[in-house]
Amino acid sequence: MRSTPLQRGEAARVVLDVLAYFDETTEAFVRRRHRELQSGGLHNAEIFERISAELPHRAVAPPELSLRQLRRIVYG
Repeated sequence: MRSTPLQRGEAARVVLDVLAYFDETTEAFVRRRHRELQSGGLHNAEIFERISAELPHRAVAPPELSLRQLRRIVYG
């Protein structure tokens, strides 16, 4: 709060959002992004390519996953 113009409640929400972001597992990220991209009208081929490109840029990058592995995370 001291270093920003945020009020106590706003600052607490920002901190919780950041902690939730770093706490999200790779599997949860893949499922969430799949839902988000699917609701945006993208098709699975493009969705899995995009997720594959996004994974290495996460704060803690997971090991490289194949498109098949990504599909298995989403569909089991």
